[in-house]
Amino acid sequence: MRVPFFDYAAHFKEHEGEYVRIFREVMGRGAFILQREVEEFEQALAEFVGVKHAIAVADGTNAMLLGFRALDLPAGGEVIMCSHTYVATAAAAHYAGLRPVPVEVSADRTIDCDSVEEHISSRTCAIMPTQLNGRVADMDRLEHLCHRYDLVLVEDAAQALGARYKGKAAGTFGAFGTYSFYPAKALGCFGDGGALVTDDDVVAVKVRRMRDHGRDDEGRFVMWGTNCRLDNLQAAILTFKLSRYPEIINRRRMLARRYCDNLTDVNEIQLPPGPDEPNRFDIYQNFEIEAERRDQLRRYLATKGIGTLVQWNGQPLHRLSALGLSRDLPRTETFFQKCLMLPLYPGLTDDQVDFVCEAIHEFYRSH
Repeated sequence: MRVPFFDYAAHFKEHEGEYVRIFREVMGRGAFILQREVEEFEQALAEFVGVKHAIAVADGTNAMLLGFRALDLPAGGEVIMCSHTYVATAAAAHYAGLRPVPVEVSADRTIDCDSVEEHISSRTCAIMPTQLNGRVADMDRLEHLCHRYDLVLVEDAAQALGARYKGKAAGTFGAFGTYSFYPAKALGCFGDGGALVTDDDVVAVKVRRMRDHGRDDEGRFVMWGTNCRLDNLQAAILTFKLSRYPEIINRRRMLARRYCDNLTDVNEIQLPPGPDEPNRFDIYQNFEIEAERRDQLRRYLATKGIGTLVQWNGQPLHRLSALGLSRDLPRTETFFQKCLMLPLYPGLTDDQVDFVCEAIHEFYRSH
């Protein structure tokens, strides 16, 4: 049995007929840029997460960048974020004239709130949790810190569309939240794509203008902008996939539960929180474990035809010395010696999950 980490071809073939129909309809009308498909997707996304505004853009990185620029934060202000995030989170802050400050990861793989408070300084202007692996951070604590220190709260929810904390959707807690629709995401298109969501009318107007060269609704250039529009074809595909997204989330949660049930007795690994935790609704964008002898385990699984991944290619933010982000974060350092993601996507079968789990059992029995 072969278990790829992600099956990109199957991602298309599952609904090939529907995708071909969408392609023909959109292409046949010559509807390429900022036509009705984009508006329909934005309306559907805003309704799904429960916000006033959803603005579709070219990718998740640009969503964060435009969000930061729309807030008019002080030049050189510090943005606290978890070191366990992709470089795009830090890059968005950097290119908005801000300074990313990486802090420790918590036991549930999200940002550590104690470490956040330890790193707040007179230069701090914002806190940006990454809602990682389809899980929302401790937003009660983060909202309290923002209120106490007069900071702006924004969210990198690239991996967490549909996740909830105490009933509230990831991406809807702060001044803005952002999502990515990269193909491997829980809601993925067939290229790059992203969105920003907000209840702030001013932020929404600015982001809509900035994504289209700073043009207002009458076509006048009223501010500096860029070109980062989501194209119509991807928007139409995302609208179709969003209509069945609850099924996708349900399947991911079922697979996560199966992993947890099968691996709970392996003492050498630490599992992520299970799907029945109170106050959390995780969508399991990834299933990230901590494993003793991680590299040996990974090689062993590869001999069985099982694909795995160390997130960010093993490069948390605090290790990116070339970008000036070096920092002493011992808990995150220890975590990155053990972290490993197992295959998890809707097309994965129960038998494949059982095969992965049995291989992990075999490895630790023989080592």
